Amino acid sequence: MGNIRLIARLDIKGNNLIKGIHLEGLRVVGSPNAFALNYYRQGVDEIIYIDCVASLYGRNSLTSIVSAAAKDIFVPMTVGGGIRSVEDATEILRAGADKVAVNTAAVANPKLISDIARRFGSQCMVLSVEAKQVDHERWEVYTDNGRERTGIDVVTWVKKAVDNGAGEILLTSVDREGTRKGFDINLVRAVTGEVSVPLIASGGMGKSEDLIAVVKEGYADAVAMADVLHYERDSLANIRKFAEKAGLGVRKYE
Repeated sequence: MGNIRLIARLDIKGNNLIKGIHLEGLRVVGSPNAFALNYYRQGVDEIIYIDCVASLYGRNSLTSIVSAAAKDIFVPMTVGGGIRSVEDATEILRAGADKVAVNTAAVANPKLISDIARRFGSQCMVLSVEAKQVDHERWEVYTDNGRERTGIDVVTWVKKAVDNGAGEILLTSVDREGTRKGFDINLVRAVTGEVSVPLIASGGMGKSEDLIAVVKEGYADAVAMADVLHYERDSLANIRKFAEKAGLGVRKYE
């Protein structure tokens, strides 16, 4: 396994960085790009921006945020929320994103995955999955920022999406998101056991130990962090040191 990527996840509503619990009860945290720049300076490996109300209002408001960020931030940026077409993906990539994350529109039209992958390459097409546990070892795909049930099994959906050209999975546990109780390792392992593309675990990071567990037991390739960084419960330098001590490969950052 290569280096574990430490990723800052920024959920956006309008022009604000927000944070919720179970993707609900959203509180404004501050300016997304001020936080993103701070994480970049602390040596974050990648940044994910998710417009968390885009699918609700049928729009994506991230183009201007991303193009401003791209002037100062030189790590890969993944952008999701409200991407419904190859044209939407083109616009976001032109603004400075490196990858697009698609959830709601991909569920509605799985062909969108192969369309984006064919146009820009699989490495640009990130499947964003919002998962809720419905039974022992079974999870259901949700859309619209964790609001809408689909009746689709997470593992079945991810396998189909990877066959269609998804080159990476952003897997968010809605049950754990914002709780600081650690990742849903069983969920992560259920998915990594079935597909070989890189997987980013999201939802639940409260402390450095949570990262170690989801990598060593869930086989995640990357970890998305929000609450733990936004509220300065831990720093990227500490998290990186902790991961190194636990024997995980991380990018050297001085």
